Amino acid sequence: MYELGERFGIDRQTASKILQRAGVAIRRHGLSPEQVDEAVRLYEKGWSLARIGERFDVSDMTVQRRLKERGMQMRPRRDQTQ
Repeated sequence: MYELGERFGIDRQTASKILQRAGVAIRRHGLSPEQVDEAVRLYEKGWSLARIGERFDVSDMTVQRRLKERGMQMRPRRDQTQ
């Protein structure tokens, strides 16, 4: 979805809706339990959610959801204006 969105200049959710309306089966890409284990270790080492997501080819929000499911306390977001 990310690639389609980037290629056609649309949001990934828009790409997903278009494909679903056309009857295309959407494959969900998530994190395996082993990948979540590694994501926990990397987050504890100070990696950002975005960096972990890039490593596993998932969104930062997917990483955040899986870490929260494991009981991880999220660090505060850095202020991007500084």
